[in-house]
Amino acid sequence: MKYGLVLEGGAMRGMFTAGVTDVLMENGIDFDGAVGVSAGAGFGCNYKSKQPGRVIRYNTRFARDKRYCSLKSWLTTGDLFGADFIYRQIPDSLDPFDGETFANDPMEFYAVCTDVETGKAVYHRFKTASPGEIEWLRASASMPLASRIVEAGGKKLLDGGIADSIPLRFMESVGYERNVVILTQPRGFVKKPTKSRHLVAAAFRKYPDFVRAFKNRPKMYNEELRYVSAAEADGRALVIAPDQPLPVGHIEHDPDVLREVYRIGRAAANARLDEIRAFLGTEENV
Repeated sequence: MKYGLVLEGGAMRGMFTAGVTDVLMENGIDFDGAVGVSAGAGFGCNYKSKQPGRVIRYNTRFARDKRYCSLKSWLTTGDLFGADFIYRQIPDSLDPFDGETFANDPMEFYAVCTDVETGKAVYHRFKTASPGEIEWLRASASMPLASRIVEAGGKKLLDGGIADSIPLRFMESVGYERNVVILTQPRGFVKKPTKSRHLVAAAFRKYPDFVRAFKNRPKMYNEELRYVSAAEADGRALVIAPDQPLPVGHIEHDPDVLREVYRIGRAAANARLDEIRAFLGTEENV
């Protein structure tokens, strides 16, 4: 049996996910594969590189740094979250990403992106942490309007959450029979149409399939939540979600807020460690 990890996105709500995954890593819980969407991919890759603590460390260190996230970055580069700073300077030198461990670790790791030309999800499996591969992480987390279109693998790509926000079906389709799913919204959350859909429709009028996918996202997301709940009831999924809405938005410059969301994630994981171990099979996964 193959065990998988599914990581929803949510920008800085991803600090909850980082808290959960750090506890799992610290307790020696391994997975055969993982898939991340947006921040779930950008933060979740540290599971494969075996670097607990890295996400909270660099996010709090650079929370107020204009190179990390600022209006100036958006106006000068087209990316609200500075692409060169986040995907090159930080992992290369400021808080090094262990690309060698990432490449050699046997866990499969996928990132979800949305193909701007088709409006469909693209699932990229990583082999290395080369600059070309890292572009897939950047693409997965590139929100429309706040980011430029990213080109990777001959495709034009943006935020994976537009086409597949909670890719449990995907993991099951590639052979993962039991999956731990980490959500960044509380149970009972219902996604509603976003006010930015009209701006997206205007900005991406050359890509009608992408606009259609963006407008359909609330319906898709809510249906995926129902699928996750059914899988949980059937014993195929174990779901970890915050008990209430997380006290953070898509952007957060206060390190203390990030630490609090991270703490909430750690507490959620610690409270369910025995349950997680039992779900995954103690002998094989501890």
